[in-house]
Amino acid sequence: MSSLVIANGLVVNSFGSRTAHVVVDGGRICAVLDASEPVPPADRVIDAAGRVVIPGGVDGHCHIAQVTGRFRTIDDYASTSIAALWGGTTTVMDFGIPRDATESPLEASKAKLELARESRSDVALHGAVIDWDETIPTQLEELAALGIRSVKMYMTNRGTTIAENDTVLKVMKEMVRLDGLTYIHAEHDAIIVDCTAEHAAAGKIGIEYLHETRPELAEEASVSEVLAMAEYTGAPVYFVHQSTARAVDLVTEARARGLDIHSETCPHYLVLDDGVYASRFPEWYSCCPPMRSAETVAALKQRFADGSIHTVSSDHSCYDLTQKRERTDDIRQMPHGLPTIETRMPVAFTALAETLATGEKHTDSAPNRAHEELLERFVELFSAAPARINALPGKGVIAAGYDADLVVFNPDETRTVDGKELHMGTDFSPFHGRELRGWPQIVVAGGRLVLDEQGFHDPGPVGRYIARLGYREAAAASDPQSPGDNETAGSIPATTGRTLS
Repeated sequence: MSSLVIANGLVVNSFGSRTAHVVVDGGRICAVLDASEPVPPADRVIDAAGRVVIPGGVDGHCHIAQVTGRFRTIDDYASTSIAALWGGTTTVMDFGIPRDATESPLEASKAKLELARESRSDVALHGAVIDWDETIPTQLEELAALGIRSVKMYMTNRGTTIAENDTVLKVMKEMVRLDGLTYIHAEHDAIIVDCTAEHAAAGKIGIEYLHETRPELAEEASVSEVLAMAEYTGAPVYFVHQSTARAVDLVTEARARGLDIHSETCPHYLVLDDGVYASRFPEWYSCCPPMRSAETVAALKQRFADGSIHTVSSDHSCYDLTQKRERTDDIRQMPHGLPTIETRMPVAFTALAETLATGEKHTDSAPNRAHEELLERFVELFSAAPARINALPGKGVIAAGYDADLVVFNPDETRTVDGKELHMGTDFSPFHGRELRGWPQIVVAGGRLVLDEQGFHDPGPVGRYIARLGYREAAAASDPQSPGDNETAGSIPATTGRTLS
């Protein structure tokens, strides 16, 4: 007898949907049985009739307990992983970013592994490089041996985290050698520095001018520059938090030329525009890149819906209003980043549903195909593609042999966001007061029921560290396309996880 069965739900993968029973035991999915078959016996059976069952979310871009300059986010792995689970995310990916010149990339990542011992969700890591020296190749080799197969670099943030072009080029070549993935924060530093200086000289340096100091051109120019380096080195590249349609189009054009490039956006760029900086609380929206014009938001949503954007991540950075309001008079002195890990699912689903509006709802007996396609596209963005691109074994698919990370939700349920009722440990949400669709009702992480109608059931620090596969190694593995009812999906790599605690 298995430990858990989620019965009669519309089981949605990125490659197809059907009404089925999901059988769980030992932390993994044992079988996915057609709903015409009897519900098998289990210690617990959850009837998901009329609801949707999707793979647990994979958030490929989070900043947890992060130190940048003189600011540290107010969260830790316990609070952030709990908030992630409340929001339907069962695997989080953090960054080992050196806090200053005294900390090496390897030391920064190992420090995060120690902090992650308190995590309730599974955890994977990206490395980060700021300055090149002769030790970097060996450090990257050691990171790869630990299962940290990607490195992030910032093209801006002069004086703190910026990596110069020669460093970026050298790291890209090393990541090719080590079968890794290069993550890039693309904003053109010289343009931003000059534009900010001009605004400061004119006395326009408060938070209400943030969007003017970081123009769309700065992002697009940086993307073009990085794509040239990627073409020269042959490095696979992942652009984080793309906020303009043109930046996404540059990636699409590069892919058409054969480059191995990926585009990520974040929920806030899909539903908020630069009008927020004229609102009563503009500090709620201080992030980099900033919010864009309403026209750009509309165009970005179209790319989100049509498949041009490959993943949606939170870019979670948990500051509070005390930190945000300390220097709202000078954007150069205030922390930028938003607490968003808990709301990634409903914001992204709402944005996608609005863009792909079908006006039709599924029924248990005759699911509407357009509705299913909306759900499949959402699974691709929220779970499957982040797991696949980041080479996370056992994640992002509901099939026998995969990790039992599952979310049950009603896509027609709406809730209004109250920032004070969320679980991220801060005192605001940039989505406060917004009505959103697609909240998780039941969450299973590693076979454990952590959220249901009774509330949250804290499993304690049971999260595992997930060592990642090589980028091309994973791409060459069998692709999980439409597995049989009781079969594993192709050749599924075993989850290479170890308990952090």
